[in-house]
Amino acid sequence: MNINPDNPLIVQSDFTVLVEVDSPRYIEARDALLRFAELVKSPEHVHTYRITPLSIWNARAAGVQGEDIVRALNDLSKYPVPHTIVVQVRDFAERYGKVKIIKAPIGVVLVAADEELMRHLAAFDTIAPLLEAQVAPNAWTVAASNRGKLKQNLIAQGYPAEDLAGYTQGEPLDIGLRSPTLRGHPFALREYQTLAAEAFHAAGTDQGGSAVIVLPCGAGKTVVAIAAMARVGRKTLILASSVSAARQWIAEILDKTTLTKDQVGEYSGFTKDVLPVTVATYNIVTHRDGRDGPFTHLRLFDAQDWGLIVYDEVHLLPAPVFQITASLQARRRLGLTATLVREDGREMDVFSLIGPKKADVPWKTLEKQGWIAKARCTELRVPMPKWLKMSYAVADKRGRFRLASENPAKNQLVKDILDKHPDEPALIIGMYIEQLERLAGEMNMPIITGSTPQKKRDELFADFRLGRIKALALSKVGNFAIDLPDASLAIQISGTFGSRQEEAQRLGRILRPKDGVNQAHFYSIVSSESEEQDYAMNRQLFLCEQGYVYHIVEVKEQPTPEPRPEINARAKVMLPAGVSGTALPGGVGSG
Repeated sequence: MNINPDNPLIVQSDFTVLVEVDSPRYIEARDALLRFAELVKSPEHVHTYRITPLSIWNARAAGVQGEDIVRALNDLSKYPVPHTIVVQVRDFAERYGKVKIIKAPIGVVLVAADEELMRHLAAFDTIAPLLEAQVAPNAWTVAASNRGKLKQNLIAQGYPAEDLAGYTQGEPLDIGLRSPTLRGHPFALREYQTLAAEAFHAAGTDQGGSAVIVLPCGAGKTVVAIAAMARVGRKTLILASSVSAARQWIAEILDKTTLTKDQVGEYSGFTKDVLPVTVATYNIVTHRDGRDGPFTHLRLFDAQDWGLIVYDEVHLLPAPVFQITASLQARRRLGLTATLVREDGREMDVFSLIGPKKADVPWKTLEKQGWIAKARCTELRVPMPKWLKMSYAVADKRGRFRLASENPAKNQLVKDILDKHPDEPALIIGMYIEQLERLAGEMNMPIITGSTPQKKRDELFADFRLGRIKALALSKVGNFAIDLPDASLAIQISGTFGSRQEEAQRLGRILRPKDGVNQAHFYSIVSSESEEQDYAMNRQLFLCEQGYVYHIVEVKEQPTPEPRPEINARAKVMLPAGVSGTALPGGVGSG
């Protein structure tokens, strides 16, 4: 057996890949794996990746060949790569493109590489009803309206379709990029933004027109979309995560293109302008009167002859938008995200219905080039106060997580961090409204939650940008696209269980490039030896894959005030059935 002791990879027959962090070739290996594998866990010395069919198909869509993957594994592996892995990687890679959807004079046609494969696929009861007429031993016509559903079912059977059926052109719209002197300040596309837009457009061929672009927050995904809009030159519908994000889109479009105010409209709960470029929110397009009522605004998708639909924050795409997108496969589609991780596991649907990943620039690469801020990530582990530990011990799993997340000892740490960074514009982000309200009240800090009126949100965001307020508390609204370029300090006091995409989004809030040292700080405060600490390890996976290191700091027990009545009441609710909070000696709810 040939052994290469300096190589960092150990490739195992179950498709996991172990990576030795201390190897001199670790960085090279990490960057290679990023193209075709997914990070599973990342303790101090050995990281674990997994190769999956989807990770290989995304690599194929981005131009990576099966032999490129095999070559990288052989070159970086300490031991010989198992033969079964080589065979399976080649098989998964070859499956991409074995099934194609094309446009012919008779309509949309599904074409397989050979008759045997077509017979195999047509035998599935999820695929057979979508096939209309057999026009060749290896080809069937398909209703245009079933194009998306067919792709979903094909990939579920292990055969991702390469969709070459083309697109409805859409109504022309002259969209020019602003020249550097048009509005008095310079603007030019960065090289990676140009390459991403070109990868989506593919010179207007059938190989382009549907893609997902993965870039860090602050790296200019909006600019990539604007460049794509200019290349397509058609009426465009943009779906954004919030009203604030929609208005930022409109401001960016007006600032960086030749479009005028009467050509760019907002479609939200506040106004419903349908113009040649329309920016709508996911909330409005999924709105319905009553749980079982119809979606009242889906007509927006047919309100104009759109030539392009842009899905911002595609990792958050709601299920109803997936459904309508399945019938919109004749429209060009561009998805934008900082991470393709979806906590609901619907990455296959993103691939099928929006498009494959066509561009993915590592975060650390852009950091080295100065396009995003350098970030130092620190996890502070603080013990729970003694009066809380008994209630924690007897609560159910969800209750333990919330009690640990709302640990009141965290408040003093927030104050200490702010004192340590007195000149840094700061965001304090959490999941639980009551926790944020208590902290904001103690520190006389403004707070924005989902119930904050949009006008008030806009005012507070403007005050933060202008430096009139130095710290701002945010609920989950802070997870979404908010343009606060000067924010350089984020303190996370609670989160949504083990959500990796939420962790990435929150770090992204402070990554826009800064003047001077271009440094940002991301603190995550967790209760030590708790459910929250366990979830924090999973939250950090995606960022560890990108090369970030969390510095762990164990904090001494913090002095905390007597429990508040509302904490007492909530702890009682979290106790398992049959356990009385009033019976706990010295615990929450004992008095």
